[in-house]
Amino acid sequence: MTRQGRTLTELLGIKYPILQGGMAWISDNGLAGAVSNAGGLGIIAGGSLSAEELQTEIRRIKEITSKPFGVNIMLLSQNIEDQIEVVCREKVPVVTTGAGSPSRIIERLKSSGTKVIPVVASTALARRLEKQGADAVIAEGMEAGGHIGKVTTMVLVAAVASVVKIPVIAAGGIADGRGLVAALALGASGIQMGTRFICTTECSAHHNYKERVLSSNELDTVVTGISTGHPVRAFRNKLTRKIEELERQGNGVEAIERVAIGGLKRAAREGDLNFGSLMAGQSSGLIRDIKSVSELLEEIIGEAEEVIEVLGGIKRW
Repeated sequence: MTRQGRTLTELLGIKYPILQGGMAWISDNGLAGAVSNAGGLGIIAGGSLSAEELQTEIRRIKEITSKPFGVNIMLLSQNIEDQIEVVCREKVPVVTTGAGSPSRIIERLKSSGTKVIPVVASTALARRLEKQGADAVIAEGMEAGGHIGKVTTMVLVAAVASVVKIPVIAAGGIADGRGLVAALALGASGIQMGTRFICTTECSAHHNYKERVLSSNELDTVVTGISTGHPVRAFRNKLTRKIEELERQGNGVEAIERVAIGGLKRAAREGDLNFGSLMAGQSSGLIRDIKSVSELLEEIIGEAEEVIEVLGGIKRW
């Protein structure tokens, strides 16, 4: 049992305290199903999927696995109401949310039996969502890929774990067993990884995207969109440089969105290294191979157990 009460694995009915992040155009039923079958919690990215598309993804994953899975709902999506209706109708076990506060939808999701796990970037939001019924929270640091907050994972996880009693899941900058142990030391009950799962055999992302991750180091990503209030971390390329130029010139959200629109699809499906939005976290600098999801999870757990054993033998100071 953890400080928060029930362990994360007990809460979600999974073997390992590892969640796979919901990455638009990447986290489909194939990847999510493989993660769930391997003992983690696979998550389908709702992204901008239509209700029909999301329903198809959910029904396909049910054919792949009988184990718990989740759906990630981006609160900025124009299809959010339709997606919630599908999630409730299909009795999805878990929903994670991102890009905002899910306050207005928590009760509706929980009434259908769905566990709700929002991404938070501050202690204030974590406290509020706990009171409103969130089952757990994902404390995601600025090292993560995609939409990010302002606080590092090390500080945010420890801060959030200190103010809530529900399980805290650490995200941002984690790609191996060492990261899992570090997260537990900070007070988390488990981890969520996104970038690491791109480099798995079951991930449908274009091979150019995977190779970009494998060839990168911890300094190869850049944060753009700060002036819009929705900063994004991605690999530096012609698209990010264009966005940076627009920001320097004082252009607003609309001008930046015109350039960025379709970038995720170009990256994940077409492998466009120049004008694709190659979202990735700083953990990409730790990733050096492509392996199956089951091999990855077993490796992470094995490494974590080795680290814990070593730490147990360290003399106290």
